[in-house]
Amino acid sequence: MELVRDVMTTQPVTVPPYTSLTAVAACMRDADVGCILVTSDDDTLHGVITDRDITVRATAEGLIAGSTTAHQAASGNLVTVAPDTTVCAAATLMRAHALHRLPVVDRGRLVGLLSLGDIAATPHAQEVLIALSRAQANH
Repeated sequence: MELVRDVMTTQPVTVPPYTSLTAVAACMRDADVGCILVTSDDDTLHGVITDRDITVRATAEGLIAGSTTAHQAASGNLVTVAPDTTVCAAATLMRAHALHRLPVVDRGRLVGLLSLGDIAATPHAQEVLIALSRAQANH
């Protein structure tokens, strides 16, 4: 039985909550990622911000990238998973919540990020992709 810790990205890109959206976008560009985790210095997870959050939510609401912070634009109400969760259980969570990524949290601290790409080589990848393609968009 594969565990999340075996397939997760162990060093996801993070920014502090006060980082401007302009800096977040530059971070995404430089790291070639579409998701940044908003954390405190002690690795407490505050939110997730995706390229879609910046493009669709922040821009559509007229937020100014230079003065809007990552904390203001990030998704709150996070669904997270523990590192000792099975990949199958994590895939079920992804499917149930129509998510492409799950932050991995251990004792309140961010320790990784599980994405569809991370589970692509597992037996659950096809199941999750099919379910996500049928799920409603998570706004």
